[in-house]
Amino acid sequence: MAGKTLTRADLAEAVHRDVGLTRQESADMVQAVFQTLSDTLASGDSVKLSSFGSFQLRDKTGRVGRNPKTGEEVPIDPRRVLVFKPSQVLKDQIDKALSKKS
Repeated sequence: MAGKTLTRADLAEAVHRDVGLTRQESADMVQAVFQTLSDTLASGDSVKLSSFGSFQLRDKTGRVGRNPKTGEEVPIDPRRVLVFKPSQVLKDQIDKALSKKS
């Protein structure tokens, strides 16, 4: 899949092919998984997927930034950001795959 973005439709097709559900059932299952992840994160909880990684919400404090063109100071409001931390298993898989390409 080099150079290609994995889409929701690709995931649904993989479920259809590997699990044997109908295309509609596969698409519904993928949608349900993403909805559960979104709902959990929206409620303020973290999501940990074993051997893949974890999604966490972090609160960033307000600060003063600068407009790079003008140098003018601009206040940046406090906000909540979503952070993904890959597991060591995922990191190892990626390193292994990339080292094969070299």
